[in-house]
Amino acid sequence: MIKRFIRHTINHRVVEAAGILHFGGLIADDRSLDMKGQTEQICAKIDALLAQVGSRKENLVTAMIYITDFSQKDGMNEAWLSWLPAEQLPTRATIGVADLGEGVLIEIVVTAAR
Repeated sequence: MIKRFIRHTINHRVVEAAGILHFGGLIADDRSLDMKGQTEQICAKIDALLAQVGSRKENLVTAMIYITDFSQKDGMNEAWLSWLPAEQLPTRATIGVADLGEGVLIEIVVTAAR
């Protein structure tokens, strides 16, 4: 059975299939922040969404991270590692892209177990 949560105009924020929660891409609300600050905001959003659908960050399975500026990757990694327990890091890929929209430096897509 497939369950859908938090409907938006063009998608649902979270879709659950076979006990795995698939999250749409998340960006920071404050686009004036550097990549570390944007990452911190996105991590807080992920925490809130996970709680809303009955999961938590320790259940993350994988993350796809899209960034526009590799010179800021260290700040992103610092925020990421301060948010997640080292023994429960998900698989992860970081992909460089040319553009994510005005002021958007990072977008994160995650999956988690319920």
